[in-house]
Amino acid sequence: MDFQVPGLDDPRRLAVRDWLIAHPDPTGRQLAEAGYVAPHWPEPFGLGADPVHQIVIDDELSKAGVRRPSNPIGIGWGGPTILYAGTEEQKKRYLIPLLAGEEFWCQLFSEPGSGSDLANLGTRAVRDGDEYVVNGQKIWTSGAQYAKFGILIARTDPDAPKHRGVSYFICPMDLPGIEIRPITEMTGAQTFNEVFFTDVRIPAANLVGDEGDGWRLAKVTLGNERVSLSSGGVLWGSGPTALEMLDAVRQHGRVDDPVMRQRLAGIYIEHVLLDLIRMRTLTSRIKGEQPGPEASVRKILADEHGQHVMELARDVLGAAGMLHQTPEQPSGGAMSLRGGSGGGVGLRSLDHHGWYDGYMFARALTIGGGTGEVQRNIVAERVLGLPHDADVLSGLTWAETQKTTMGRFVA
Repeated sequence: MDFQVPGLDDPRRLAVRDWLIAHPDPTGRQLAEAGYVAPHWPEPFGLGADPVHQIVIDDELSKAGVRRPSNPIGIGWGGPTILYAGTEEQKKRYLIPLLAGEEFWCQLFSEPGSGSDLANLGTRAVRDGDEYVVNGQKIWTSGAQYAKFGILIARTDPDAPKHRGVSYFICPMDLPGIEIRPITEMTGAQTFNEVFFTDVRIPAANLVGDEGDGWRLAKVTLGNERVSLSSGGVLWGSGPTALEMLDAVRQHGRVDDPVMRQRLAGIYIEHVLLDLIRMRTLTSRIKGEQPGPEASVRKILADEHGQHVMELARDVLGAAGMLHQTPEQPSGGAMSLRGGSGGGVGLRSLDHHGWYDGYMFARALTIGGGTGEVQRNIVAERVLGLPHDADVLSGLTWAETQKTTMGRFVA
């Protein structure tokens, strides 16, 4: 495809600028209704934009200082699945508020006993008239304490093969019987949660797709998750980009060590390669194709790239990088790194304590959303055509095991 960025007088640029003149300080709802939150989605939720059009929109919004709403699980994972398999009523009810950031979403997939074999989940959903009664436990649920809705997979047919007895639901997080317990991570933040379901009644209208079709839809979600987790900033799409880290290094002072300079060059190369892969993924999506093995390739590279960026940011500081900066430093921390573009004044300084927290959080990148080992097996078998290894524990081939294995640290 043609990667050349359109000029400043391109009609698509002018259209965005005209809209921004009419909406100088747009709300999330205005951005969503204009199709600017997920421009590659079909109308009326997006613009059906091709990759170049998306770059134009991103560029113009960035120049105007406009940020899209933050709702990563809703916009990046749940929304595409509802768009793919939801009813018209579900699309009309959930997608615009989701895109507008008015209703925050979480993902209810992982369980204590099925993190590495997701299809072996134990949470049950039993049909009772116009409702499903749900009992079970989920873990590593990011943002559950703030979420309005969650995307939930639960077993509806215990007698069916484990991949065929699973269903996919939209779960209101304020239903009676839901208990949320935050988990403190090593950064000191409480990003993850345990979620317990005790006789929780979910309307049957909240079933996405057909009963028993949840595993196929979960794979759609996870494919989009791998794309979402490997976009934008280096901490699962949030936080600073490699270019912003390089700017911070420049402001910190000249780097004379040749090894360190080579590492900095390597970070830039990784950034460019990931940007090209992003364009390839966007092209596939415009053609109506769901993310395939290329999503795994992209996630492998993006996760390790994020770790490289955060490690290098600390190493540039030398011994001072081992110190956890005090709250007197500009506010932010890991949550600010993960929650914004990373371009704030404080984060332009490598002394900001958010870099320390981001470095600590980066250990999770190669675990959450499908471990690096799982992704490499997918690439080896589905792209390179390498033979399957036997799984001696379950009798399944390694490939079959990996199709159910998501290595879920964050769900």
